[in-house]
Amino acid sequence: MNRPLLFLDVDGPLNPYAAKPERRPDGYTTLRVPLDNRAHEEGRGLSSRRRPLRVWLNPEHGRLLLRLHFELCWATTWMDDANRWIAPVLGLPELPFVDFGDVLLQERPDGVHWKTGPLVEYADGRPFAWVDDEQSELDQVYVTSHHHGSGLLHHVNPRVGLLENDFHTLADFARSMDT
Repeated sequence: MNRPLLFLDVDGPLNPYAAKPERRPDGYTTLRVPLDNRAHEEGRGLSSRRRPLRVWLNPEHGRLLLRLHFELCWATTWMDDANRWIAPVLGLPELPFVDFGDVLLQERPDGVHWKTGPLVEYADGRPFAWVDDEQSELDQVYVTSHHHGSGLLHHVNPRVGLLENDFHTLADFARSMDT
């Protein structure tokens, strides 16, 4: 049986962007992503920023993610740029990513997060966990009614990013798929 998918958001879970801006969290390193080196098109996503983006990453997270029994996949506005900027700092290999295309950052009238539908479509019935800081109960209802496999929507506080308990929760979910 295939391992479940782990959809990874960058900003919030891996980059605790909402932490106090004057205090980098312990164990994190600072990355500055210049505007002119980002590849998003048409002024959407990351490239709409005018100054370098400050990103805090914990290199230990890569090792912990690789130890989980998941197939890792980027689910972030960074899309393939995550392979260029985020993966090397975390020690991750190049990962597949969800291409959000025209729904990138587009609000839905039903209140479901714009990522939810594309993630369900990408999973195509395969079990998945989604680590993000923006899901709501509406997203869980959508996944339950539109996805034919198990789906864990795991919220991470963007002030602190991924913590030890988050990794335990993900490991428990992956183990539950083996039974």
